[in-house]
Amino acid sequence: MIPVLDGHNDFLLRLLRAPDRRDEIWLTGEGRGHLDLPRMQAGGFAGGFFAIYIPSPVTTDAPDYEAMMDNPPYAVPLPPPVPLETAQPVALAMAGHLMWMERASGGKFRICRTVAEVRDCLSRGVIAAIMHMEGAEAIDGGLDALHVFHAMGLRSLGPVWSRPTIFGHGVPFGFPASPDTGPGLTEAGKALVRACNQLKILIDLSHLNEKGFDDVARISDAPLVATHSNAHAVTPSARNLTDRQLAVIRESKGMVGLNYATVFLRPDGKKSPDMGWEPVMRHLDHLLANLGEDHVGLGSDFDGALVPKEIGDVTGLPALQQAMAAHGYGAPLIRKLCHENWLGVLERTWGG
Repeated sequence: MIPVLDGHNDFLLRLLRAPDRRDEIWLTGEGRGHLDLPRMQAGGFAGGFFAIYIPSPVTTDAPDYEAMMDNPPYAVPLPPPVPLETAQPVALAMAGHLMWMERASGGKFRICRTVAEVRDCLSRGVIAAIMHMEGAEAIDGGLDALHVFHAMGLRSLGPVWSRPTIFGHGVPFGFPASPDTGPGLTEAGKALVRACNQLKILIDLSHLNEKGFDDVARISDAPLVATHSNAHAVTPSARNLTDRQLAVIRESKGMVGLNYATVFLRPDGKKSPDMGWEPVMRHLDHLLANLGEDHVGLGSDFDGALVPKEIGDVTGLPALQQAMAAHGYGAPLIRKLCHENWLGVLERTWGG
């Protein structure tokens, strides 16, 4: 079993929604969701990006987005922006949950701020956590909060989730649809990119629309990374990356983490988890052909999406590796996909 570094999960959202049960959810497992400490250890989950994400407020007149995405074609409207005064307390709570996870784990889980710390965790069988922010609603326009979160351990940030922020415009969920859905980064967004470069914070492009993607590519001096996205040529979802975008990422020596969400994997855009391994391998083949063997990894979206039943939860990672081997990938390539490529892009972004 090859250790897996994973590009994205939403486990902190589960803790946010049930803080009174976090011991059960994290330490012993409740039989729900995709992740907990015992199942991570059993599945070979060596670490990953733990997302601080601000949920959109639920309104009584909101459409049933889940039903829409289960019945393509669909075009889900962008939710309204979340104001700073709403987002910041939630983000602080989620960062606190991550720090609690580290303390409660008894040395089995560590928040990492450098590549050396990630490698040390891998060598000792400690789960390495990277603090990530999915959507920068908790960051003020003057970027003071960015420095505060960086001091807490923030090392990866997506300027947007799939809604607008003061920094840019998220790509809506649509199928079939193009990622070219609106304007690019705001002036505040351009300043955010430059500040992340200075602080060596990885910039995640996964939920950014195409014009925003291009703005980051022009401004940033770091590798371009989409932590949890797939190939638009295989599944024409607005959330997936076009071949042109993949070429830009490859030129920057960047990276794409394969998203396990069925709506971004299945060529028909449906949510059903009954899909087999073939769509997964089609996306991996396409990403490898367009990015090269050193620029593709895994970005599960565990606890944030419906995944193929063949994976099920984090304990399905060995089955994914077996499927890769059966598809003809050799052990050196599987190691690259599972963790070596993430280590490489973190070194190129954060420094050694």
